[in-house]
Formats: sequence, C-alpha cells, structure tokens
Amino acid sequence: MTIFIAADHRGFDLKNKLIDYLHEKNIRVEDMGNYQHDPLDDYPDFAKKVAQAVLQNPKDFLGIVICSSGVGVSITVNRFKGIRCALGFAEDQVKHAKENNHINVLALASDYFKDEDEENGWGFEQAKKLVDAFIETPPKMEEKYLRRIKKVDE
Repeated sequence: MTIFIAADHRGFDLKNKLIDYLHEKNIRVEDMGNYQHDPLDDYPDFAKKVAQAVLQNPKDFLGIVICSSGVGVSITVNRFKGIRCALGFAEDQVKHAKENNHINVLALASDYFKDEDEENGWGFEQAKKLVDAFIETPPKMEEKYLRRIKKVDE
C-alpha cells in the first residue's frame, strides 16, 4: 500500500505529523506537497496531484488531502473519475465510507484537529484514528456495493 498525501498551508503541519505517524507504522507515504509553508498556496494544486497519483493504481494506492475545512480538497479530488473522497470527522463515519462507498481518498479539516482541541475529542489523536480507520477498513465486495460504485463512476 502507498498513501499519497498533500495539504495547503492550512493543513501543512497536520500533513507533516501524519507523514511521521504513517512512517512509524511502516506505511509507504508519498508527500505531494506543499513542501514548505506558503500562506499564498492554493489547495487545488496539491489535491489534484493526489487524485492523479491514486488513479495510477487505484487498487493499491490511497490518498489523504488536507485543507482548513477539508471541503475544498474534497471537491477538487472528487472531480476525477474513479476518485471517491469523503470528508472524515468520526471513526465510524470513515469506516462506513470505506466499507460501503469504497472511498480511496480521505479529506481532513486541519482546523478541527489542532492539539488545543483535544478536550473536545479532536486534536491529532482523533486525526490518527480517522487515518487508521481509513487504512485498515476493507471495502465490502457484495454485489450491491459494487453496483453502486459502478453507477457513481458512470
């Protein structure tokens, strides 16, 4: 498995922390940018790179895209046929999206995963849980799920 990850300036710190976390788990990670904190960068530039990379081998590649709300990067990657991205906030929601909707890209909202939000159930620990659910949950392969995914991709 390879995970492609990218973020704009608002998600830059969370991206770097997640890269370290995934490396600790011995997961191959490819950083698609931004490689330096640039307050004037644009989230679509990095989200597109992740979508294009995942589409090279959708069976073995996953993506994580990060911006302040998670919405902009999610919209961007979902414009690519074959990409199914969900904005994650709760473990069970991410697990459901992976099982039933076969998401291959997870969008995260960096503004909600700051360490000072730990007391509210957010923070980096919550981001790690969402990433783990995304990586570890297998998609359901029953006919009804495959039929639905095919309809989405048409």
